[in-house]
Amino acid sequence: MTCYYDEESDAPVYVPFFQDQAEVKRAHAKQFIKYLKERQSKICLPVTKRPDVEYWGTDLQAIVIAQEMEKELHKHLQELKSLASKNSETDRLEFLKNFLGKQKRNIKYLEYQHSYQKELERLTVEEGTSEEPAEASGRGLTSEGNTASPPL
Repeated sequence: MTCYYDEESDAPVYVPFFQDQAEVKRAHAKQFIKYLKERQSKICLPVTKRPDVEYWGTDLQAIVIAQEMEKELHKHLQELKSLASKNSETDRLEFLKNFLGKQKRNIKYLEYQHSYQKELERLTVEEGTSEEPAEASGRGLTSEGNTASPPL
């Protein structure tokens, strides 16, 4: 998703999150492969295909797609955790715990961005303007006049 916004000079505030996550996910994949090879485990990677979307549409649509992808990854991690628990693999459970925590944090961030974008769209419709306000990129002020920032 990060490549879609790469050329935009006025990219939404969550684009750095997409860029960071692309790098983080690649590093995590390498950690998983290394972990499995060190334990001489059989490597069976699930198929996680690219979304069938050429145009991400609105900011809200891009966030929804990102949420779906994060939830799918979280589901795969939960399945691995269940399997490790069933097989009493405590080292694997500990290894997965770190990744599951990060996934939950990412999902919460995207949920925040989702509600923020929905509120911006609602305010835009209420104002009756045909142009998207400058704040719609996620930069700027909330409806209360505060700086928009994700929950901690």
